[in-house]
Amino acid sequence: MKSNDVVQSVDRALSILEALSDGEVGLIDLSKKVELNKSTVHRLLNTLIYKNYVSQNPENNKYRLTFKVLELGNKMLNTISIVSIAKPYITRLAEETNEVVHLVSIEGNEVVYIDKIDSNNTIRMHSYIGKSIPIYCTAVGKAYMASMDDEMFFETWKNIEKNIVKLTDNTITTKEAMLEELKRIRDAGYSIDREENEEDVVCVAAPIFNFDKKVKYAISISTPKIRINDEKIKLFGRLVKDTADKISKELGYFK
Repeated sequence: MKSNDVVQSVDRALSILEALSDGEVGLIDLSKKVELNKSTVHRLLNTLIYKNYVSQNPENNKYRLTFKVLELGNKMLNTISIVSIAKPYITRLAEETNEVVHLVSIEGNEVVYIDKIDSNNTIRMHSYIGKSIPIYCTAVGKAYMASMDDEMFFETWKNIEKNIVKLTDNTITTKEAMLEELKRIRDAGYSIDREENEEDVVCVAAPIFNFDKKVKYAISISTPKIRINDEKIKLFGRLVKDTADKISKELGYFK
């Protein structure tokens, strides 16, 4: 957008709302924060108070946001459908790679397929929407765990380790091996399931960050082992990460 398309009064009012998001602020300090003179800020505050987005504390005369801002945010969140938001992005990714693309939701210690775009290849994945899989043996699950801090990971691993099953020869079953794997994922920006959940199936995944900087969803590209090599894994890694970043941005995530 060009700067001359911006309505100055709206831009200034939004700057005031953003400045008040950290807590109560007096008129002088608020004027300094938004770099406007006091009279301009005062007029804008009066309008925001009239529309019930801002109130003034009668005890110290400082200004603060009202819950109407939160109400707007909650209404917006209730209308968001991750499937509809992600659909055009994962469809494009499936077209680019000609492989199956999954969108999953993180549900406790499992991932659940909530959307799937099939490929045109004759060999396809036997997955279906609604299917759930443990996080420890999937690329999407490992992408989720890689977003955790140490405390959260250790707590999560403590909860799942008693139920870990070695599904294939490549399934990671120890905490030490998983910690090394998560470090590689953080360095690369994407995760790889090298036949860890199902033999002859390789998946490349990346996390989707929500507006609150938490991972609630992830996407993956799944392919038979015969159709992929290290070079293609790197390509798929870049593509899946770029796609996940775009979806994250749609959800309000900013680094």
